Amino acid sequence: MAEKMTDEEWRAFDEEWRAFVSEGTRTGKLSTVRADGSPHVAPIWFLLDGDDLVFNTGADTVKGRNLARDGRASLCVDDDRPPFHFVVLNGRARLSEDLDEVRLWATRIAARYMGEDRAEEYGARNGVPGELVVRVRIGKVVAVKDLAA
Repeated sequence: MAEKMTDEEWRAFDEEWRAFVSEGTRTGKLSTVRADGSPHVAPIWFLLDGDDLVFNTGADTVKGRNLARDGRASLCVDDDRPPFHFVVLNGRARLSEDLDEVRLWATRIAARYMGEDRAEEYGARNGVPGELVVRVRIGKVVAVKDLAA
């Protein structure tokens, strides 16, 4: 029978999945909804900012167009080595074209994936007109660890 988590257990769970998705340079697999209702999946670089998942994309990309039309999104982050773990984050996206914000987040995200020494370079490359900052407010989390244990 399922049991309700205590506040302490919930905080530990929250800290654990956040640490997992933020570790190293794990990419996420983002799923959005196409106009015909079919799914679209693309790998992304991302960061967590409080209860938001944050990433950049072009306004004219498939995921950018999908999110502008239908903000529903899911992100899967996994460890493909035994004993296997994954986290799926679901939520609704908000988009911003504000260039200062786009450049700021492009630089922060680049620091995670390319290192601090190349962050400004990638921030300048990706923080340009036509790019978006996407904030997905996390509404649901599914986290599973030790699948093969």
